[in-house]
Amino acid sequence: MKYQYYPGCSLEATALEYNRSTRAVMAALGAELIEIEDWTCCGASAAHSTSYLLSLALPARNLAIAEKYDAVPDILVPCSACYLNLKKVEEKTRSEPDVLAKVNTILNEDQLQISGRIHVRHLLDVFVSDFGPEPVRKKLKRAFTDFRIAPYYGCQCLRPYALFDNPEDPRSMEPLIEAAGAQVHPWNMGGKCCGASQMNTNRQVGLELVAAILKGAKGADAIVTVCPMCQMNLEAYQQKICRTQNEDSRMTVLYLSQLIGLALGLSEKDLRLDLNLSITDRFRKKLDVSQ
Repeated sequence: MKYQYYPGCSLEATALEYNRSTRAVMAALGAELIEIEDWTCCGASAAHSTSYLLSLALPARNLAIAEKYDAVPDILVPCSACYLNLKKVEEKTRSEPDVLAKVNTILNEDQLQISGRIHVRHLLDVFVSDFGPEPVRKKLKRAFTDFRIAPYYGCQCLRPYALFDNPEDPRSMEPLIEAAGAQVHPWNMGGKCCGASQMNTNRQVGLELVAAILKGAKGADAIVTVCPMCQMNLEAYQQKICRTQNEDSRMTVLYLSQLIGLALGLSEKDLRLDLNLSITDRFRKKLDVSQ
């Protein structure tokens, strides 16, 4: 299988481990990633507050570049915010001719056009729909027996485009977790918001939302996620939450690609586990025993 690959800005900086582990796991599963040449920022969460048209034009430029290589029509996007921005443009330019015309007028300045031949796919969608649990089960090198994993989806990979899972009761990670030999932690927090950028704009609200997720994960060995912003919020504020709530809320947080990579026998170096901020001693000891 071949996919065009849009890493996005976070995966080249604060979420480098997500980038490395995604590339390593996709290679281990026999897939080829072709990075989009000269890709640029999708606008993240800031462009739409500046200009609605800008928030469409920035992702559209990447789709237009990808259309030049239309032999591979699927773009794989690991970052949920990037996925949402690119997917929005794909959907709007297909269903709203006036939006398509405006976007193409802008793109024409760079000798680019978008026609709707490209399909934007989230990494989780590709894992679930194109591979499923069987390849993980067949290539399993390290079984996570006696591990309990809490799958955390966040908001953006399933909302508003509920294409491969139910955003109110998401379950798509569960077969992959079970294929790795682990148990799924029973909880109802998988689709709840982590606060996103409110950690910067309204810190107290953000901390309360993250604290509720960490509390819901109590009893699990790790939370597994598919979003760089969720990962950062769930990792970086644990000590502050422990102090303010006078409760031990420490929890290992991994990317799904790291969990699958470990199960496939990839090294911690390949998956850049050294960059994770919240691997607990308890998880580390269990991980060492599972080798």
